[in-house]
Amino acid sequence: MLNYIIRRVLYALPILIGVNIITFSLFFVVNTPDDMARIHLGVKRVTPEAVVKWKQERGYDKPLLLNSSAPGTAKVTDTIFFDKSIKLFAFQFGLADDGRDIAYEIKTRMGPSLAIALPVFLLGLACYISFALMMAFFRATYLDFWGVVLCVAMMSISSLFYIIGGQYLLSKLWNLVPISGYGTGIMAAKFLILPVLVGVVSGIGSGARWYRTIFLEEIGKDYVRTARAKGLSEWRVMFKHVLQNAMIPILTGAVVVIPVLFMGSLITESFFGIPGLGSYTIDAINSQDFSVVRAMVFLGSVLYIVGLILTDISYTLVDPRIRLE
Repeated sequence: MLNYIIRRVLYALPILIGVNIITFSLFFVVNTPDDMARIHLGVKRVTPEAVVKWKQERGYDKPLLLNSSAPGTAKVTDTIFFDKSIKLFAFQFGLADDGRDIAYEIKTRMGPSLAIALPVFLLGLACYISFALMMAFFRATYLDFWGVVLCVAMMSISSLFYIIGGQYLLSKLWNLVPISGYGTGIMAAKFLILPVLVGVVSGIGSGARWYRTIFLEEIGKDYVRTARAKGLSEWRVMFKHVLQNAMIPILTGAVVVIPVLFMGSLITESFFGIPGLGSYTIDAINSQDFSVVRAMVFLGSVLYIVGLILTDISYTLVDPRIRLE
């Protein structure tokens, strides 16, 4: 198992390096530091002195890849690529363009993002699988038919509709929960009810329909017919054999969402005023803070690769054939 994990990590390193190089090229080749300075200063006629001062304050006055005038290893280390890109591998995110520590902001904002994403993930997974099992159990009946119709209808509705509709119905009309904002400690719970509810409901259509397809595919296999021939009840066949053998595609969809759990939801956090990583990224994009955007892109890539590795490891736990290979 250890050798398998090491191989997967080694396979992932070139991907992460490639993402880092592409990100650097997009930020510093297509969009030069001079362009970044002019965008950040936000005036039509920027003096060359103001551009130079802005770059010096943020370390953008160095050469991009190679500093030929520096001695020794400083030729490589005293560059924008090393300072803004290579250091990301050590999780040294540096300072934002407004002077705030990016690592500190990530640590403080990770909690609110997890407070929303984790309940949505767990409750949603339970609801989607249960609803899909029910439709598969009553397949080819009116319950299955109208369940699929409901899923397609819910998939066709934008997530913004659920957010705005939930805020209007539960917050403005019924005054059950706050419409937006965030609190500390136990007071944060009342602000999380509506975002979590909206997140679960908005994903029922796509989630339940996808799991229903997986379960129907498993039902047609030989081991299901064998289990029925042995006299097992349909409930036991569905919830023991079918559900167990459908774990690989379920894990594929479940483990890969790990980056979303940490990074937060951009739309949800922005609409509900949650100070998480999603709203932090949106604010950085709006303010043209390339340091924050670059750090969040790298962090998202790392978490996505971690999710893929955990997916491969989880396969070996639920499928003995993969473990033997």
